[in-house]
Amino acid sequence: MKDWTAAAASNNARWCDAVCRAHGQAGRFLPHMWVNAAVVPRFYPNAVTLAVGDTALEEQRTTVEILQKSNLPGRWSVKDSFGTLDLSRRGFDLLFDATWIRSVMPAEGPSTDIVWTREEKSAEGWPVDDPDFAMFKGRRGFKVVAGFMLYRAEEVVGVSNVVAEAADAPAVWRSLARLAAQTFPRLPLVGYESGDELEAAVTSGFEAGDTLRVWVTARD
Repeated sequence: MKDWTAAAASNNARWCDAVCRAHGQAGRFLPHMWVNAAVVPRFYPNAVTLAVGDTALEEQRTTVEILQKSNLPGRWSVKDSFGTLDLSRRGFDLLFDATWIRSVMPAEGPSTDIVWTREEKSAEGWPVDDPDFAMFKGRRGFKVVAGFMLYRAEEVVGVSNVVAEAADAPAVWRSLARLAAQTFPRLPLVGYESGDELEAAVTSGFEAGDTLRVWVTARD
């Protein structure tokens, strides 16, 4: 396991909790897992694992069983930050695999005509009053063509919700690394991606790390 994976996982859990709190449904941190037994915002998990090892796995499995008995409506998911929690026999389907990424130093590259601004106005559903949160939008002229969010926690900065057209993706990843370094100086930038987005991040200087998995309750 990479020495920074645990920090990236904890940062992501803090981000999930911040979003849930902004919606009035804060979660709870256990020793080895973040959990939320309420209905969470779309695309966010009800649990995130925070550690590996036999003790951690026992707590995580028990917590998942408790969540299953809580009769959460609809399909809900568990983010297995270390790819060690097999839920295939517990009524879950594997939604996707992804890879943790990290950038310590923003990479140089071709300039882009995208103009970036930090969104200071209130946005429904996002923790905009949190000093550890930042949201950026990139525009060509009057058209928004890219965006991303940052969250500072656990001595790293997590990047998420990256939006970019394929042709712009490498430049967007370089730009967001520079903006993150300016907004939250002297902290590593972490996140996770898969597929073309992962390729764009690595091309732009990000280090690929460990695998994570997201499990979702099976359809009836």
